[in-house]
Amino acid sequence: MDASTGRQSDAFAGEVRGELSPRTARALWCGSAGLVIVALGIPVSVVGAADGRRLLAAAALVLVQVCALRWQVRVPIPVLAVTTMAGIAVWELLPAVTLTGALLAAQVTLCVLSATRPRRVSLWALAAMCLPVALEFGAGGGASPAVYVLTVVLAWTLGQWRRARQERMRAEARRAVAEERARIARDVHDVVAHTLSVMVIQACAADDVFTERPDQARQALRAVEMAARSALGELRLTLRAFRPEADEGSAGGPRRPGPPSLARLGELADTVRATGMTVYVHREGATDGLPAAVDLAAYRIIQEALTNTLRHAAGADEVSVRVTDEGHCVKVTVIDNGRAAQGFSAAAGGGRGLVGMEERARLVGGSLRAGPRPGGGFEVAARLPVERAS
Repeated sequence: MDASTGRQSDAFAGEVRGELSPRTARALWCGSAGLVIVALGIPVSVVGAADGRRLLAAAALVLVQVCALRWQVRVPIPVLAVTTMAGIAVWELLPAVTLTGALLAAQVTLCVLSATRPRRVSLWALAAMCLPVALEFGAGGGASPAVYVLTVVLAWTLGQWRRARQERMRAEARRAVAEERARIARDVHDVVAHTLSVMVIQACAADDVFTERPDQARQALRAVEMAARSALGELRLTLRAFRPEADEGSAGGPRRPGPPSLARLGELADTVRATGMTVYVHREGATDGLPAAVDLAAYRIIQEALTNTLRHAAGADEVSVRVTDEGHCVKVTVIDNGRAAQGFSAAAGGGRGLVGMEERARLVGGSLRAGPRPGGGFEVAARLPVERAS
């Protein structure tokens, strides 16, 4: 990531937090200063041409307003006071200049204050900005007081609109962060829970036969190593978003496993078979062209269902995995022949596992059902809708 991209990212982050980047603040000052010079400076120079002293004083007051706008983002309340007093002074010197035009800088500052400060503060500023209208009434301004009030209210409303937009952006950013954290938590849970279950079973098996059958113990320990390496690879893929530059720099390193998908279902089944469990895998239809989100959700649901079988299905020695492509959806079914362990229930979710599976199915618009079968065993069945490009 180069320096210019980093600066753009920082500026966007500041916008999301409701702050203005230095570049944006400078652009705002240049725009508002130019507006005041054109919309107020020109009328002042025309109206005051007949009186040099009044013209000089009014021009100086316009310059004060333009300079004060430089700090309208940092300290809008003092800037609002300065521009309001200077604008009223311009109007007193040159009554032919309307109050609305003389207080243009103050209206711009009110808009900025409304966008960057709490609503109650900006309401007080709005009320204070409406007070000078009494001067227009005293001077018999006709329709000018109504025009002035309208422009002041419009400036405040524009600031409120921008403030609401920034609040929506902040809410969307918080929601995106929360969803990403939940996704990473689900992935880490799936990887760690499955791998640790396999490793514990293999380690116990190795301990049982360590003396009598060292070759079998050695095979179990190799299975532990393979499971750990696979888990590390998946964790690297899960956390790659946090270190994109590190992944780009290690392109010449050792080849890592691909992302979890139904294409690696055989590897997943092998890790469970290594524990002594018989695993049957059935595929019906073409499941190699699924959308990435559906493919990952199906893989994770199967992974978690197999993990629950290892951890909670007492007496289970056989599990069947069936993946069926029905065109408009993919149906995933995992059935074991065990019985639920003491304290495990589908209603309670068996911990985080079933809740995570239901959430994964819901995120892709699908549904999931899990529970004991009437004839014994436990079944997890999910239907995941598929939208293929025509």
